[in-house]
Amino acid sequence: MKKLNLFIFVLAGLFVFTSCEDSFGPTYSTNVEGPTFTTSPAGQSLVLTEENSEEVAFELEWRKPGVGFRAPAEYTIEMAEAGTDFAAPATLLRTNSNSATVMVGEFNNSLLTAGFPVNVESAIDLRVVADINDNVEVLHSAAVSFAVTPYYVDISYPQIFVPGGYQAASGYGNDWTPGDAPPLTSLQDNDRYEGYVYMANGNNYFKFTAERSWDLNWGTPDNNGNLEEGGIGNDLYLENPGYYKMNVNLNTLTYTLMNTQWGVIGDATPGGWSTDTDMTYDPAEKTWSVDITLSAGEMKFRANDDWALNYGDAEGDGFLDQDGANIPVPASGNYTVILDLSEAPYTYELIQN
Repeated sequence: MKKLNLFIFVLAGLFVFTSCEDSFGPTYSTNVEGPTFTTSPAGQSLVLTEENSEEVAFELEWRKPGVGFRAPAEYTIEMAEAGTDFAAPATLLRTNSNSATVMVGEFNNSLLTAGFPVNVESAIDLRVVADINDNVEVLHSAAVSFAVTPYYVDISYPQIFVPGGYQAASGYGNDWTPGDAPPLTSLQDNDRYEGYVYMANGNNYFKFTAERSWDLNWGTPDNNGNLEEGGIGNDLYLENPGYYKMNVNLNTLTYTLMNTQWGVIGDATPGGWSTDTDMTYDPAEKTWSVDITLSAGEMKFRANDDWALNYGDAEGDGFLDQDGANIPVPASGNYTVILDLSEAPYTYELIQN
């Protein structure tokens, strides 16, 4: 009987110990508090200049989120056009600290990459996003607002490349050589890339590479819009020759390919707004062009005689914007019109002869 009682006592003790141990561990408060800015450029009007590119634009500091236990967090500083409720946020920086120093040059590049106009004051909302772990919801601070005027500078946008067996015939150096391959560009630095690639002949095989090397590359398991990393024999394939618009989304590992022919249209062109005037592609110059008599008026570029893909110029700065504003033609005359889609951001020229 004593042995049985002792066994029951020990078993009960183990049960109590295990139950108590299971009751401990991290729990977070139901009254979760997001991060809060303590230092920010709220209310300021900043004018950025290239001469001050190495100086501090502003300092940021924020209180860590309150979740009821200590845990490291990854912070993302997001910015967006004021009043848009961060519908399309751009990333300014990421850090594991609860403070950051933002330099003029870096901030200016981020603004241009996000599409804010140069030499124009824009209203900006800024917030900090805290990502703690999979068990805690992502937390956002309240937005702070300020104004900023960026300056023009050439930006080095993220790119991937398109090596393949088409390169030599199409004017891109040696076949299957990433160092010679045409680029696809991510203008928003969001792992979504696009660009145009000419393929002179049919039956072309190619892949996408992260750098001008084969260290990291993507192919397709089914040639049906899906990508996977590496893999021998996973080449993408295009049966027909053409000038292809390529879009790659590395977030979802998907791609699209669209064969295009380009022309000009508008009341400044011979066909008005109803009929395109076709342009011709030059593989050596990697541009489309046409010699054309234009009237004073407006024009745009569009693909495949259709409005689904067209370019105008929203800012009047010589850089093209998809679905952008009509391009003015100031005076009647004979022009050479050049469309350069070889590398984003895309450009054009109207040269009066």
